[in-house]
Amino acid sequence: MTGHHLTVPGHPTTIDSPANPRIRSTLRLRERRERDETGLTLVDGGREALRAMESGAIVETAFVCQARIGSTEARRVAEKVSQDFGPFGDSIEVVHVSERAFDRLAYGDRADGVLLVARIPGTRLEDLVLPASPLVVVTEDVEKPGNVGAILRSADAVGASAVIAVGGTDLYNPNVIRASVGTIFSVPVATGTAAEVLAWLHGRGVRILASRVDATELHVDADLTGPLAIVLGSEADGLSGAWAAPGVEGVRLPMLGVADSLNVSAAAAILLYEAWRQRRAGSAARA
Repeated sequence: MTGHHLTVPGHPTTIDSPANPRIRSTLRLRERRERDETGLTLVDGGREALRAMESGAIVETAFVCQARIGSTEARRVAEKVSQDFGPFGDSIEVVHVSERAFDRLAYGDRADGVLLVARIPGTRLEDLVLPASPLVVVTEDVEKPGNVGAILRSADAVGASAVIAVGGTDLYNPNVIRASVGTIFSVPVATGTAAEVLAWLHGRGVRILASRVDATELHVDADLTGPLAIVLGSEADGLSGAWAAPGVEGVRLPMLGVADSLNVSAAAAILLYEAWRQRRAGSAARA
C-alpha cells in the first residue's frame, strides 16, 4: 500500500473480481493497525471524496465504478482524479472496477461509484494555527465514529477553528470520515494528551469551558464569546479529573427528565450553536 503508482494515460487498471489482491489489500485499510502502519485511509462516497480533494487531501489511488456513479459529486470526483496529480507529481492511479468488485469495497448501501485511498493528514497539536478569537472543540475519549463524525459536522457548520481529540479517538477511521460527510477535511484537527492540550490552550490565552453534569452554570448563562475551547467527554465516563483543574470553567445543559446527560454529539451541537449565537449577537452589537 505504500509508495506511489504510475498510471499510463489511456490505460487505467481494470479489476473485475472482488477477490483480486488489490481489492483485498485495500480492504485491510478498514483496520486501524493497517492505517497506522501505512498512513493511508479510505474515503468512501461522492460527497466525502469531493470534499477531501477540494480540501487538498493527497490521493494515491481512486477506485471508480462507472456503472454506479449517479450523483453530481461522484461524477466530479471521477473527472478530477483523471486530471489531478498525486503526492509525487504523477497522476493519481485510477482503478476501474466492476460492480461486484466495487460492492466489496463500498460500505453498506453507500455505493456511490468512487472510493479513494488517501494519505492521513498530520494531527500534531503544534501545527494548529488559531485565529484571533478562536472557537475550539476538545473531545476526550469519544471513540464512536458516528459521534466523532457528528461533532465534526457541527464544528464545520458553525465555523469552529479546530477540533482536538484527547484519548483514543481514531480521527481518520473511514467510518468517521463517512459520518462527518467529509467535513473532517475542512476542519483543522489535532490530537494530544489532556495535559498537552491544557497547556497548549492556556499558552494561547484560550478560555476552557468543560461540559459537566455537576456544573452549576447553565450553558445559556455562560459567556461563550472570545477565545474559547468547549470540552466534551465520553457518554460512558464523562470528563477526566484533568478538566477540573484550576482555570477550567464548568457548564451544564438543562436536563429536566430522568436522563442526566445527552448524546455527546447532541451536546456539542447545542453548545456550538449557542456559542455561534452569542458571537453573532456580539458582532452585531459592535457594528
